[in-house]
Amino acid sequence: MFTKKGLIVIEKEDNDEDKLMEDALEAGAADFSAEEADVYEIYTEPEDFGAVMEALEQKGYEFVSADVSMIPSTYTKIDDEEAAEKMQKLLDMLDDNDDVQNVYHNWDMPEEPDED
Repeated sequence: MFTKKGLIVIEKEDNDEDKLMEDALEAGAADFSAEEADVYEIYTEPEDFGAVMEALEQKGYEFVSADVSMIPSTYTKIDDEEAAEKMQKLLDMLDDNDDVQNVYHNWDMPEEPDED
């Protein structure tokens, strides 16, 4: 259900998509995604992660996050509002637990509305 991949996240602001994609792929990235609203996502094989990250750093890119993680192969939607609330509560409780280091899930979480 999950694949170990390197994931580098860079803000879209002030970054040209075509240039970043070219730089990432030349550095050895496996995939590039611009589907998220505010960020670009660059995926790497775990063994290529350090080299890709270093090459992008040298070109002056700043990362929102960069780590090797477990990426879901498929996502699951929770349509029942009560079940979605319980799932969010479970994730929050795991996040608050000091003994839990990482939590991986394949929940297709709904976008949270922006608060003005």
